[in-house]
Amino acid sequence: MAVEGFQYLALYAFTKDQEEDLDLQPGDLLTVSKASLLSMENYKEGCAEHPEHLGWLLGYNERTKQRGDFPGTYVKYVGPVKMALPSSQPRSQRPLPAAPRLDSNQAVSMPDLSEQFTPPETAPPTLVSLIQAIEKRGISVSTGQHTCLLSVWPPSFRLHATVSPSPSASYGAVAGSHGREVSLVLESSTTVPLHHRLTLQYLLTHLAKVTQAQASNGLDTHTLGQIFGPLLIQTGPSSPWSLDEEFAGLVVERLLIERTTEQDLTPPVLPAKPAKSKMAPSAMTDINSLLTDAEWYWGEISREEVNEKLRDTPDGTFLVRDASSKLEGEYTLTLRKGGNNKLIKIYHREGRYGFSEPLTFLSVVELINHYRHESLAQYNAKLDTKLLYPVSKYQQLVKENSIEEVGEQLKVYHEQYQEKSREYDSLYEEYTRTSQELQMKRTAIEAFNETIKIFEEQCETQERYSRESLERFQREGNEKEIQKIQSNSERLKSRVKEIHDSKRKLEQDLRQQVSDNREIDKKMNSLKPDLMQLRKIRDQYLIWLTQKGTRQKKINEWLGIKNDADDSYSLEEDEGSPHHDECTWYVGDIKRTQAEEMLRGKCDGTFLIRESQSQKGSYACSVVVDSDTKHCVIYKTATGYGFAEPYNLYSSLKDLVLHYKNVSLVQHNDQLNVNLAYPVLASSQNQNQHPR
Repeated sequence: MAVEGFQYLALYAFTKDQEEDLDLQPGDLLTVSKASLLSMENYKEGCAEHPEHLGWLLGYNERTKQRGDFPGTYVKYVGPVKMALPSSQPRSQRPLPAAPRLDSNQAVSMPDLSEQFTPPETAPPTLVSLIQAIEKRGISVSTGQHTCLLSVWPPSFRLHATVSPSPSASYGAVAGSHGREVSLVLESSTTVPLHHRLTLQYLLTHLAKVTQAQASNGLDTHTLGQIFGPLLIQTGPSSPWSLDEEFAGLVVERLLIERTTEQDLTPPVLPAKPAKSKMAPSAMTDINSLLTDAEWYWGEISREEVNEKLRDTPDGTFLVRDASSKLEGEYTLTLRKGGNNKLIKIYHREGRYGFSEPLTFLSVVELINHYRHESLAQYNAKLDTKLLYPVSKYQQLVKENSIEEVGEQLKVYHEQYQEKSREYDSLYEEYTRTSQELQMKRTAIEAFNETIKIFEEQCETQERYSRESLERFQREGNEKEIQKIQSNSERLKSRVKEIHDSKRKLEQDLRQQVSDNREIDKKMNSLKPDLMQLRKIRDQYLIWLTQKGTRQKKINEWLGIKNDADDSYSLEEDEGSPHHDECTWYVGDIKRTQAEEMLRGKCDGTFLIRESQSQKGSYACSVVVDSDTKHCVIYKTATGYGFAEPYNLYSSLKDLVLHYKNVSLVQHNDQLNVNLAYPVLASSQNQNQHPR
């Protein structure tokens, strides 16, 4: 995805003194996103072109492939650019293929520069490879190395002479220009495409390095201008310099002089950088408290325990623990990806956290929350997933050994769940009521507007006719009629005023009620996580008790559900239930349509289990709900059978059926408020079907 940004060219060398800074070398190209500049307090429209007024900028160095801060006084503006979201990993260098041999008579067609590379790249890959090869051999090499560069220089790299300083400029004006005259003209010219400007800057950076070793290689600015001028500058037929061969060399020589002069200048004073405020002890305590309270933070547990908790979980499941190094502030994120556990170290330095430099997050909680919404591919291309499913320490499997202890704990959680549910239901009823009132008030305000419109039109009509009648009655001296007209007018105006006042009061009430309704909505949203958490914990205790063979009557007592008078008898007779005979509900490998045909006309709660057609190795439950057949997948995992995590705990399909005989499927799907009550073949015991 491309985003808007700006490019800057480093003018001076800068060595970072803080971890979040960037090292700079003259000629480095830096990209800064527009969003980053907009977040700055001193940002004004157009100030991107004057980085020296912006202080420190957050950008990306194309040479070092690193992101960080750099001083705006050390760079100059290049231009706007569409930039890709940068990867935190440097691009690996691929080996260069051997150059193909061309016949002398074979014409070579090179694409335009704009087709050869895309910003934030700074030059065509061919040119980059050639210059890298030359610099690897050493910039003190003789002219022969650069002659090789001339032999493969394509015409598409050339700039046209319409970018010269001015139509009336002479050679002496170009060669003797002061400051950055030629560079500024090139940068501001609309006739020079961005790709050509970037390529020129890239090559000039290399040539400026070459001039530093002129004592050994004999390549000074004048010589390099003569060599590369004709390659870089192409004059048009209508140009005043079209017949002058030395002009292109003088332009390049002037550019190199400017570049080398810039590198010799004393760097400007660094802009003031805001001092990092040290966190107050209370703030540190709050951050530590947030981490301790986070459901995914498990503190000091072993790697083996982590592996156990993440076993058979889907990709995106994660938890955080203290690092095995025991160093304060260091943690380990364990993430499930591709069926394996990935260990990711969380670094800490000077109050900042992150997976790699630069560390930008103020806390571990902020770091984790960020990657719950953003893919970790930003950090590592192979980890193309978000932190989706936290392993909650508040949802631990039941550890008590005594059924009575577990039952009492179930009672506590169930009471808490009911209390929160009642609070939520009360808020929901109030929210529904006030929402209806809000709609009625909005309708009333619309009616007021229509009424006011009618009365105002009536006032205008009455005023027009009253004016004519008053003039006539005044001529006649009829005071009685005059007073009558004036009285009617005052009553009508008074009525309009009353309607306006009533409307204003209603609008005021509406604004207050909208505010109150938002508060109710906030309270409801804050209760939802608690309700979900308590429900999950309660359901885990229910599963544990059911697996231990606890009778439903006893479970109902802990849940506060009154048992029917004949319940004990029905439980004692449970062993004779048709659910124990798998032949009554398992029908093997049949199609979905066949299952629907078997259940057509059956009562709610009638069900069957079959092999899944869509997910091989799994099963499907087809059950009648509200006189309609519904289907849901039964997963077969390493931990057992079940409809969803973390409920895949049943050792067999039979155990699952016996559990959901007494427990509704609504906990997995709001549309399945039904138990597996009646096996479809309960009256056909002679079926020869056997579950696998």
